[in-house]
Amino acid sequence: MPDAVHIHYKINKPFGTLSQLTSNDPKEKGKALLSELYDFPTGIMPIGRLDVKSEGLLLLTTDGKLSDHINRSGIEKEYWVQLDGLISTEAIQKLCEGVEIGLKGKKYITQSCKVQLLGSAPEVSPAHPKLRIDRHRPSSWISICITEGKFKQIRKMTAAVGFPTHRLIRVRIGSIHLDDMFPGEVKQMMELN
Repeated sequence: MPDAVHIHYKINKPFGTLSQLTSNDPKEKGKALLSELYDFPTGIMPIGRLDVKSEGLLLLTTDGKLSDHINRSGIEKEYWVQLDGLISTEAIQKLCEGVEIGLKGKKYITQSCKVQLLGSAPEVSPAHPKLRIDRHRPSSWISICITEGKFKQIRKMTAAVGFPTHRLIRVRIGSIHLDDMFPGEVKQMMELN
């Protein structure tokens, strides 16, 4: 019997959109959902998540086994992060080595990762007006590549070294790149690899 044909998408999740297709949670009433971006087929599911304030690359598939594999295999994910303040070399080194964050009421040390200061702001869509950027002090941008994905991990990591995250944009999952997709854009893909 042949394998089922699965459908895959990549989207540029906009700021303020939940990483889910439906919600019965009264606390989420009125929040934007992925189903508002596109008429997705039945059985589609997001692979991983981005919190409501985060933007960028999100993959969706009808293949549950593939979704589970990507979530559990330690595939590298790259983010561009705009920070409150001009990050120091020392803070970058701490992020690279792993920092202590809170996770479900316990202390957790993040795995080592790759962090690089971006010399200038990357070419990205304008920030959502709700993001209060550069109001009190200048900001800086870093690229951070991680192979784990704990709840609000990057936001907690940058706060732990004294540079809270203003803006968080996922630009790559493994070999799949966000490219120049505009916020809310959806592209169907033949395969996810």
